[in-house]
Amino acid sequence: MIIAERPFNVNGLSYTIRSAALRDAEQLSRLRVQIDGETENMDREQGEAFIDTPGFERLIQADSDSPRNLFLVAAVEDRIVAFSRCEGNQLIRFSHKVEFGVGVLKEFWGRGIGKNLLKTSIDWADSNGIKKMTLTVLETNEKAAQLYRKLGFEIEGVLKKDKILSDGSYYNTLMMGRFNE
Repeated sequence: MIIAERPFNVNGLSYTIRSAALRDAEQLSRLRVQIDGETENMDREQGEAFIDTPGFERLIQADSDSPRNLFLVAAVEDRIVAFSRCEGNQLIRFSHKVEFGVGVLKEFWGRGIGKNLLKTSIDWADSNGIKKMTLTVLETNEKAAQLYRKLGFEIEGVLKKDKILSDGSYYNTLMMGRFNE
């Protein structure tokens, strides 16, 4: 689905949140690899599950055409610095919910970009009859989990020893959900 562009100014940084467009595919391919290499809070190691420019073009087109998917980017001028996706399911029994994921360049952490991507996604979901949003977050990513709770998400479960990180230790993943009555 496509939404209207929204301007933001947080801590002196002006950026827009808008639907991803085909012209963004090349930047998104590079951005995703960079974000994956900047933190262990993502599911992938840098370069894993690589999506090339044509792959992102297909994803953007499919998400734009689907009333149950939303692919957003945050842009500072013409530079994409973050993205988020809500992905729905075509199965009737799951048609009421979407799964949310987000990635923000480390250079832009603390500017409200992730929060505003999520709030924009929540507004979209609530306006389009989507009753439930789900997400997963590494248990040690306390700042993100706190933000999710503040925006109405609750812990629905814990996947114990779900991820192994560079220190060789196993970490739990929180499954969180927000239900719009």
